[in-house]
Formats: sequence, structure tokens, C-alpha cells
Amino acid sequence: MENRTFAFIKTDKKLVKLFFKDITIIKGLGNYVEINTTFNKKYIYYKALKDLIESLPDEFMRVHNSYIVNLTNIEYFEDNQLVCQDQKIAVAKSYKDCLITTLHKMML
Repeated sequence: MENRTFAFIKTDKKLVKLFFKDITIIKGLGNYVEINTTFNKKYIYYKALKDLIESLPDEFMRVHNSYIVNLTNIEYFEDNQLVCQDQKIAVAKSYKDCLITTLHKMML
């Protein structure tokens, strides 16, 4: 299924459908991740962050060892911090150049 707009995750003994556009931040918690959505819902999913990034669409970018963000839901980037839905995420030095290059491609 190329160009999928959603995926299912297993959480709380059920399969939950998540649209990629609704995911704001994915936070790594060891072998688990916490997926935050635009509806202020949080889901805990058993998968390592490094494995998850490989199966996400291009609008998702790793910006820190513990965070993946959906670039379409970034409100602003300032002083090495991203803001998504009033959550501030520190951008690690090793990911900053790649992030800036990608954001410049999205500028008007």
C-alpha cells in the first residue's frame, strides 16, 4: 500500500487507526514510544524509535535521540527548539542542519 495516509498500532489490547496527519510528536521511551496526536490523545506503542522512523512517511523527521516530529504540525522553530501544540522539543545538534535544510525547502 504505497501512499498510505494512516497506520494501525496495537495499544491497550486493541488496534487503533491513526492518520499520519494527526500525529504531532513521537517520544521514545526505551522499547516503547508515546505517540501524541492533534486531539491531545497519547498512545503507548511497543516499538523502538529507531525502528519506527523507517516505517513513517517523509513528513516525519527525527530531531533528537528521543523525539520524532511531524513536520506538517510544527508551529515554529526558534533557538534550537520546535513547538508543536504548545509542546517544546529540543533539537539536538546532530539533527539541526538536516532539519533546517528540510524546513528551507518548505519556505515560500
